[in-house]
Amino acid sequence: MPESDPKPFTATLSNRAVIRRLFRLTWRYRAGCLKVLLIQLVLLSMGIVGLSFTGVGIDYIRHKVAGVPLSPNPLHLAPPEDWPWPHVLGLLAGLILVLALARALLNYSYFVSVNRLVQQQLVVDLRGRVYDRLQRLSFRFFDANTTGSIITRVTSDVQAVRMFVDQVLIQSVIMVISLTVYVTYMASLSPTLTVACLATTPLLWGISAWFSRKIQPAYAHNRTLVEKMVQRLAESVQGIAVTKGFGREAEDRARFDAANQACYDQQRGIFWRVSLFSPAVGFLTRINMMVLLGYGGWLVIRGELPLGAGLVVFVGLLEQFSGQVNNIATIVNSVQQSLIGARRVFEILDAPVEVRNAPDAVRRPRLTGAVNFERVSFVYQPLPSASGPAAFEDEVEPKPVLHDITLDVQAGQYVAILGPTGAGKSVLMSLIPRFYDPTAGRILIDGIDVRRLHLDDLRRNIGIVFQESFLFSNTVAANIAFGHPEATREQIERAARIAAAHEFITALPQGYDTVLGESGSSLSGGQRQRLAIARAVLLEPAILLLDDPTAAIDSQTEHEIFTALEQAISGRTAFIVAHRLSTLRRADFIIVMEAGRIVQRGTHAELMRVPGPYRRVAQLQLVDPAELQQLATTEEIA
Repeated sequence: MPESDPKPFTATLSNRAVIRRLFRLTWRYRAGCLKVLLIQLVLLSMGIVGLSFTGVGIDYIRHKVAGVPLSPNPLHLAPPEDWPWPHVLGLLAGLILVLALARALLNYSYFVSVNRLVQQQLVVDLRGRVYDRLQRLSFRFFDANTTGSIITRVTSDVQAVRMFVDQVLIQSVIMVISLTVYVTYMASLSPTLTVACLATTPLLWGISAWFSRKIQPAYAHNRTLVEKMVQRLAESVQGIAVTKGFGREAEDRARFDAANQACYDQQRGIFWRVSLFSPAVGFLTRINMMVLLGYGGWLVIRGELPLGAGLVVFVGLLEQFSGQVNNIATIVNSVQQSLIGARRVFEILDAPVEVRNAPDAVRRPRLTGAVNFERVSFVYQPLPSASGPAAFEDEVEPKPVLHDITLDVQAGQYVAILGPTGAGKSVLMSLIPRFYDPTAGRILIDGIDVRRLHLDDLRRNIGIVFQESFLFSNTVAANIAFGHPEATREQIERAARIAAAHEFITALPQGYDTVLGESGSSLSGGQRQRLAIARAVLLEPAILLLDDPTAAIDSQTEHEIFTALEQAISGRTAFIVAHRLSTLRRADFIIVMEAGRIVQRGTHAELMRVPGPYRRVAQLQLVDPAELQQLATTEEIA
């Protein structure tokens, strides 16, 4: 049953809220949990019966050797008086052996069932849900959270949820059932001895509750340190070329060692406290055994408690009881780790899906590409880090990015966007495929508000080439066909030719079947960009968004690409962020942006005739003396 969309991500969840969520999550796997608990109940029963057989055997031997009369026991086990003693002892030994074998088989079944429940079902399902949520979150979430943080949550934090089900919930239920059975059986043997031996138990629970509260902040801090270490590792791997290029390997190692050492030091503090807690619990349980031997032995000597079916069985039960009580240390340790990890997983599942389909979303499998901005403004409000304690409304001051943008682009027009860094060019284009939604105003495509268009239809009608082209660790053909997996080889090659990529692809060892390294690291920047252009062109989209696609390409290749792109752009609406005059000249019209506003618009010829930022940029790139002279004359007249 899918979980309903949770409340927006705000403050950190309380322990009580996290535990409630964990119980609801576990309820989905109740059949597996019930099977595991039933196996444990059978194992518990078999253990008590085995102890009883041992006690009966000891009393029977005393009866035959010393003439001590057989005492009754809670299970009413009594060998027939007319059986020969070798038969009785052989039968008891055989029954104990059969029980041991059965317990071994059941223990195997228990571990297999637990592994299938928590590893093959819960972990896989939960990791899939977290990944699905990540796919639907807006860019704001990824702006606010580091790669290391997200990877840690999908991997180790999901495992922490598994720890709650396996090492906390199931073990706690088993412990409660076991302790109840043990206490009941011990009380049936001797109520006074039971009270005397278990007098320290309330103290154990109090110490455990105190320790649980004290250790939780340490585990939370440890998660943060591990997250920073993973992020440092990810950055080091991604930036290895820069590190080596500047000869900063030693400094990079020192930074990673510092992050790694911080994790170690903090974990050492946790382990030190846990190491003190566990022996303390064990010491208190040994006090119970001291009381048992003293008081229980006195009862046996007085004849108030049988030796075998009484004291020996009581010793076995108390050992089992103490073992379960000692598990408190493990459970307390596990519960804190699992609560911290589960909270971080739930924070992703609770993060708001800001960009989603409207309930009455309009389906348009094919758009013509007319785009209209109607007084669009956008204020960037960063989300906090998912581990941040504050609500995101109070985390960072809002950052205005776009102001009152009005723009009408007819289907098939080619629009160039020019402006300095931070002018809002990329954000303007990001609003078209709804990577973000405008704060004010609206964007229409073919007269329909993009917020009413179905997201799949909207984005499949838009081809995008980003400033930094990302390629997957797959074949060249698969990368080009990423948005259109059903494309034929002929269609893939045609897109590659349009992007001026066919020639270098065929020169690769396996051509289109060459498997690229991570992020296309085996290719040059220009080659990666051309594959990204081919990927966008293959969709045959109604709208093309090109975010400075020729920045990493030499002038000759740029000329080849734009000559080829003329065919692809023809009949399609195209937005391109560009700074080269050769690219700007090709546009039907140009908009110039500064500080989130459109300050100039027009064709190249129109903008060259008026003083302003466009002409200043053009002057820096003009090399034709005649054209420079013409500009100088125009300036004098002005």
